[in-house]
Amino acid sequence: MDMTLSRDGTSIAYRRRGDGPPVVLVGGALSTAATEEPLAALLAPRFTVVTYDRRGRGASGDGGPYAVRREVEDLAAVMSRAGGRASLFGMLSGGALALEAQASGLPVDLLAVYEPPYSPGAAGLLYKSRCTARLHRMLSIGDRDGAVALYMSQTGVPETTIARMRHAPVWAGLKALAHTLAYDDALLGNGALPAGRFSSVTARTLVVSGGFSPTPMREMTHALAAAIPRARHRTLTGQTRELAPQAIAPVLADFFARDVIAHRAS
Repeated sequence: MDMTLSRDGTSIAYRRRGDGPPVVLVGGALSTAATEEPLAALLAPRFTVVTYDRRGRGASGDGGPYAVRREVEDLAAVMSRAGGRASLFGMLSGGALALEAQASGLPVDLLAVYEPPYSPGAAGLLYKSRCTARLHRMLSIGDRDGAVALYMSQTGVPETTIARMRHAPVWAGLKALAHTLAYDDALLGNGALPAGRFSSVTARTLVVSGGFSPTPMREMTHALAAAIPRARHRTLTGQTRELAPQAIAPVLADFFARDVIAHRAS
């Protein structure tokens, strides 16, 4: 992987592939550039696709203390290596980061997000608050195993599946990234959808949800699309939080290819 420096001097690892308009993939919790490779491979025939290790993950550094603005600066550094402007696709909490980046003024041509995990309703906010407290308590005592299990449980993974995963080789890799769960948690603030802030997002935006995702999540994505002046919503039939690259790739290719032309002409 190649390296670039963020504003605070933290090294950020990234990889470019393909040829065409630049698209940066922003991964969600417990993901690295490698996690995004299957989708990158599907988009590379039509785009210059950039994947990167968010701060604290993989080959990237982790200059502290953590702040959302530092992650926005990391993304700006990666975009500079893609020519200064790029389109973004953010998955889950990576979608929240992509939205924050554009709201902060980064030169994003087009923006697509999949189910940024905001918590709708008072009950959702209370649940988020309790999970934040538990997460920080676990990380403060070095309970990485518990932190990963908490995140898995939050995202709807059955306890029996978590128990099996604890004995699988993948678990060690997830535990190595456990400290970054606090970063994704911070990205979401108190869990409420910041509709007012995202009303300043100027990029044409595609908000996507899965047809089999829970009803509150689908309702939240509709509310997000309504909050962004130039957004539209799309539901992917048969998809859940575990989004298949083969399902989202043609949607992104169509959105980025068609709308890049329209955006640059406007």
